[in-house]
Amino acid sequence: MGEPVDVEFDRQRDELVELGYPAMAGVSVGEFVELVEPLRGAVRDAAVGRDGGTVGFVIVVPGVRAEDTIPLVRLAGGTAAGVVDRNHGDEGLAPYRPLPELGVPDAPAYVLLDIDRGEEFLDVRPRDALPVILGRGRTPLTIHEGIALVTLFPAILEKNRCFMLSGSRRGDRRVPAVWISGRAPKFGWCWEGNPHTWLGTASAAARAT
Repeated sequence: MGEPVDVEFDRQRDELVELGYPAMAGVSVGEFVELVEPLRGAVRDAAVGRDGGTVGFVIVVPGVRAEDTIPLVRLAGGTAAGVVDRNHGDEGLAPYRPLPELGVPDAPAYVLLDIDRGEEFLDVRPRDALPVILGRGRTPLTIHEGIALVTLFPAILEKNRCFMLSGSRRGDRRVPAVWISGRAPKFGWCWEGNPHTWLGTASAAARAT
């Protein structure tokens, strides 16, 4: 059956293929498999699977359009499609960019390692949580990373255990977040100065290619 990390890597890759990520990335299934295969070495020593609010690793495909992938996201055991909150405005998620200081890889795919949904930051203002995360040598999650996390580990998103994606910003005080609304994942935003009892700030240890 193979090593647990290989089994988990294959599971994530195959799920992305089944969801149609190759076509959204403009490549064939075979090309997509070849594209992500080098990432296997980067997760060789990673933890496997989910443990409460933490996940060992996820495959991230940043080149696909966020609005195309969010409808593919589901809650654990749910059937309702993920939605983009209309309050983002007519431009949707397009204005958001990863914070430059995070050094997000300029690659068609990469892995995010040692992810934590940030329960300790429930009811903490995002602008106060961010320096704590950075001071620990960790990184906040981007929108694409949040999509990857909930897509591949739906159970990570729970009632009153949702999270900010502070690694993506649009040049103002809005911070993207993902929560549950109408029994579906919703990708919205909150003000950086407002705490929410049900929103933490997710982080990861590293990104690797």
